[in-house]
Amino acid sequence: MVETLHLQYFLGALVSLIVITNPLSKLPLFVSLTQGMSEERRRQQALWAGIYSAAIMLVSLLGGNMLLAFFGISYGAMRIAGGLVVAMIGYQMLFGGNTPNNAPIVRRDKDDYAFFPIAMPGIAGPGTIAVVIGFSTEIAELKDYVDLAVALGWTAAAIVVTASASWAVMRYSDLLTRRLGPSGTLVLGKLMGFILICIGVQFVGSGIRTFMAGA
Repeated sequence: MVETLHLQYFLGALVSLIVITNPLSKLPLFVSLTQGMSEERRRQQALWAGIYSAAIMLVSLLGGNMLLAFFGISYGAMRIAGGLVVAMIGYQMLFGGNTPNNAPIVRRDKDDYAFFPIAMPGIAGPGTIAVVIGFSTEIAELKDYVDLAVALGWTAAAIVVTASASWAVMRYSDLLTRRLGPSGTLVLGKLMGFILICIGVQFVGSGIRTFMAGA
């Protein structure tokens, strides 16, 4: 039973992060920014973008609760706010054709885009950070220190898998772009948007329950 509970943290975090980061949606950004680079240079950009995005998410997981405590923000408030942000992103994806963590348009006047804008805000943008901190607040409410440590470990593992998925997509961007096509990318984005709305509503509901329990 305990192992099943721990595994739920991994699966819940993995599904949420894969949906909000939507690795396939980063194909146009990565291809456009690395156009003209050598194959070796593109591989380096993909690798470091994956490493940077994983680091950003891990810092948010470990430091999110301290940041909330510093500003006096309750877990319930963060969960509700994060859920609303995630649901809004999902709504935009479903009805507006946008993708989560939209990166700003940048000029191609340098040869290193791994951290900005690919890793942040491309992969680990505001929506992703909100999801990670949302999970960190749930983990912080665990009373048993062993359960807390294991839950953190499973969530960190989900972060690493998510970052690895983004790296793999960028690493094989040429092949995936040819196979998936514009229509496939659009359909996938709509599906991800609907799932994201559901995740956002779940966060809001969890936050309301926390508020009511603390009242």
